Amino acid sequence: MPGSRDALMLSLFGDIAGSAELTALNPTAIPKLLSAVLTVGSTLQLDETLQQIVDVARHVLEADYGALGVKSPDGRLSRFIHSGLNQGQVAKIGHLPEGHGLLGLVVQEPCPVRTDRIASHPSSAGFPTNHPPMDTFLGVPIFVRGEVFGSIYLADSSERTAFDDRDEAVLQILANAASIAIDNARLFEESQTREAWLKAVAAVNARLLSGGSRDETLAELVRTTRRLTDGNLVCIVRYDLGEGPGVHVAESRTRGMTVSDGTVLDLSGTVIDEAARSRRTISAPSASAVPALHVSSEESVVALPLSGTSFGGGVLFASRRSDRPWGVDEIEQLTAMADIAAVTVEFAEQQRKERLVDVLEDRDRIARDLHDHVIQQLFATGLSLQGALQRPGDEETIRTVLDNSVDQLDRTVREIRTAVFDLHTSEMSTPTSLRRRLLDAVNGLSGHSSITPSVTFEGTIDSSVPARLAPHAEAVVREGLSNALRHAHANAIDVTIRATEDLVISIVDDGVGIDQATRIHGLDNLATRARQCGGSSNITSENGVTELVWRVPLSPRRSPLSIQHR
Repeated sequence: MPGSRDALMLSLFGDIAGSAELTALNPTAIPKLLSAVLTVGSTLQLDETLQQIVDVARHVLEADYGALGVKSPDGRLSRFIHSGLNQGQVAKIGHLPEGHGLLGLVVQEPCPVRTDRIASHPSSAGFPTNHPPMDTFLGVPIFVRGEVFGSIYLADSSERTAFDDRDEAVLQILANAASIAIDNARLFEESQTREAWLKAVAAVNARLLSGGSRDETLAELVRTTRRLTDGNLVCIVRYDLGEGPGVHVAESRTRGMTVSDGTVLDLSGTVIDEAARSRRTISAPSASAVPALHVSSEESVVALPLSGTSFGGGVLFASRRSDRPWGVDEIEQLTAMADIAAVTVEFAEQQRKERLVDVLEDRDRIARDLHDHVIQQLFATGLSLQGALQRPGDEETIRTVLDNSVDQLDRTVREIRTAVFDLHTSEMSTPTSLRRRLLDAVNGLSGHSSITPSVTFEGTIDSSVPARLAPHAEAVVREGLSNALRHAHANAIDVTIRATEDLVISIVDDGVGIDQATRIHGLDNLATRARQCGGSSNITSENGVTELVWRVPLSPRRSPLSIQHR
C-alpha cells in the first residue's frame, strides 16, 4: 500500500528532523529523500563521505552549487568540499574560502541561514575574484556528538527563485544524516589509525629487540611517525641544556631540513625549548615558528620530551599544515613513540656501557695472558741465548739454541698478534664475527678450568671463512677443546685457527692421549662435519702430544675424508 508506506517514511523523517515543514512535502519527493539519506551513510571513508554529502544535498534540492565546510579549532574553515564547480573555475578562484561572511555565520552562531540575495545580507563579505556570481543561499550547521563539525551550503537553483522553509527542513534532515555518517566514518578512521599506530609501535619495538642499532631504530621511528601523521617534518632533537640542542635524526616531506647530526641549533624561545625545559608536551596550532628547522608560523607543531634519556632534554618534534591541529588521540600516539625513542636511547647507552666494561675486562685478561705466557716465554728465550753465549766453540749447540729461540719468538709474536686481534674484536666486531665466536667458545669452555688455552689466528678469519663453514668451525673448536679439557689431563693446550686456501683448526695438548671410547662418542662427529664440507679430520697421539687437525676447503669441493689414529 503506497499510501501507508509514504506515511511511514514521513513519520520516520519527522522523528529525525523534528520539523513540521516535512508534512508539506510532495509525497513523490519522499522516496528521493529517503534514498539520499541512505546514500549519505553508504561509505566509511571520511573524505568520500563528505563529498557524498554535498553532492547528495545539491542533487535533492536541485541547487546549482553546493559546499561543505569543516570547522577548525580557531573557528575558521579547515576544509572546503565543493560541488557544481568545474576544475577550471576552482583554479581561477584560487584560495578556497576560510569561513568569512555567510559561511562563517552558519558555524559561529550556529544556526540555519537563508537569504534570497547574498549581496544584501548584513553578514555578506562578497566573493573572491573570478568567483561565479551567486544570489540565493541556504546553509545549515552539522553537529557531531553535540559539537559543530561544519556546515552544508547551497546556492542558486535553476528550478526555483529562492529556497523556502521546506528546503531548509530537507537540508536539516540531510545534515542530521550527515552527522551520523560523519561520526561513523570518523570512528572507522580512528580505528584504522589506531591499528596502524599499533603496528608501527610493534615494528619499531621488534627492530629494537632484534638488536637494531640506536640510529636505525630512531630513523625508522621518525619515518613511521611522519607517514602516520602526514607531517611536514618529524625529528628527534638531542637537547643538552649545557651545550645546546642539535638534531639527531629527521624526516622531512620537502627535504628542506638539511641540518646534520651534531649541528648546534638556536632553539631558544621555541616550543622545543619550552618542552625540553618544562619536561611536558607542548602543542600549538600556529604562530610557533622554528626557523632553525625551517618550520614557519603557518604550521601546527607539537614537541614531546623524551623522559630520562642520555640526550639530556631530548625532544620528539613534529610539524604539519596549520589546518591539521594535533588532536588528543594523536598526541597519545606520539607520546608512545616518544617513550620508545627514550627506551631506544637508554638501551643503546646501556649497551655502550656494557661493551666498555667488556673491553676493560678483556684488557685485564689480555694483560694477564701477556704476563703469564708471553713475558715468561721471552724470559726463557733470553736465558737460552745467554746459555748459548757461555758455550763458545760448540757451534752445533748454539745453532740449535738459536733455531729454537727463533721458533719461540715466532710463537710469541703470534700470541701477541692474537691478543691484539682479541682486543680489536671485543671493541669493534659484530656479534656474528667468527673470530669473536671462537674466542667466546674457548673462554666459555676454559672459564672454570685450571688451564688457559693458547689461541692463535692466522689469516683473515672473518673475511675469508664463508658463512656456511662458521657453524662447523665453532662446533669443532667446542668439541675438540672440550675433550682435551675433560679427558687429556693436559698441562697446556694450543688452539690454532688458520685461513689460507683451507680452513685448518688445530688443537694440540700434552696430556695422556685419547682413548677409543672418547673417539667413538665424541670426535667422530668432527669427521662427519669434515665430510659434509669436503675436508678431512686427523687425530694423532705421539710422544705425549695429541693433535687434532680439522681441515676443509674454503671454496666448495669434494675430497675424501680420512680419520686416523696412531
